[in-house]
Amino acid sequence: MYFLLANLAFLDIWYSSITAPKMLVDFFVERKVISFGGCIAQLFFLHFVGASEMFLLTVMAFDRYAAICRPLHYATMMNRHLCCILVAFSWMGGFIHSTIQVALIVRLPFCGPNELDSYFCDITQVVRIACANTFPEELVMIFSSGLISVVCFIALLMSYAFLLVMLKKHSGSGESTSRAMSTCYSHITIVVLMFGPSIYIYARPFDSFSPDKVVSVFHTVIFPLLNPIIYTLRNKEVKMAMRKLVNRYSLCKEK
Repeated sequence: MYFLLANLAFLDIWYSSITAPKMLVDFFVERKVISFGGCIAQLFFLHFVGASEMFLLTVMAFDRYAAICRPLHYATMMNRHLCCILVAFSWMGGFIHSTIQVALIVRLPFCGPNELDSYFCDITQVVRIACANTFPEELVMIFSSGLISVVCFIALLMSYAFLLVMLKKHSGSGESTSRAMSTCYSHITIVVLMFGPSIYIYARPFDSFSPDKVVSVFHTVIFPLLNPIIYTLRNKEVKMAMRKLVNRYSLCKEK
């Protein structure tokens, strides 16, 4: 579990670093400009890391299933070799997905004015400023991004619902059961926060709506920061370590 959480934390750091630095710089300049190459790079890494994180959350659901439903075989099933393979497949899936998005974008003609109604580059905004019929590309993007988000979201909710039902049946097993349920609730919270905005943005026609900017900023900046908070507040070992650190700091201050 901690190996997969470490990979999730790494993806979160990378994910929040793709758009936030440029957005912070733009706050202090009057003319906000990004090159076409920079826009494409931002778009590529946004979908690369985002899709990788979606696939990794699916892997984490399988990890929870193995731990809860096959506890005696967990150590042999989820060994380091298999975890590395599953993480590699998650990254590979994200890379393929992002490459498809970029390949569809770079072939579009742009006649100007090339002004994006957003804080960063994404397929939904770039497609809107193309001076051509983008219906085929938009359909493929909705299928690629939106359908993947919806299918993964439904599959994850069903898998965690199954796990929670299994845990409810063994609710008298003590602390281990409550810890497993706490972990499942953490994962469900992350899944809802991750897939909710993603489905809103990509699983519909790329028309402009008033909440788009707020949802986009939450999806790319705020959500990756919430991940470690949600996991650490539900982790007994981390809470104990934080308590010791606060107590040590208080003692040093008194001295």
